[in-house]
Amino acid sequence: MGQAEPPSSSTPLFYIGRNSHGHWVVQDQRHLCGGLFVDRAKALKFALFENGHKPHAVIMVPGVFELDMAAKPSNMNAPAAELEAPRHRQAA
Repeated sequence: MGQAEPPSSSTPLFYIGRNSHGHWVVQDQRHLCGGLFVDRAKALKFALFENGHKPHAVIMVPGVFELDMAAKPSNMNAPAAELEAPRHRQAA
């Protein structure tokens, strides 16, 4: 079995975490797609479907992770390594 390759700049990264209400949140690194899910399995299934079934491009976010619908979409031409990771809050 081979090692997983790191995501390339063309592979969209997806972040998964739980929001302050306990729902599972998925958001891509460029703020172009995402959603709220009732369980982790459905959130992971969505992220994998959207990124071409590349588990190495799905990142679990610790703490509270809110879906950010107000953010402007990130630069489409920037390599993934140059884009910011989502900000999260520690649970109170």
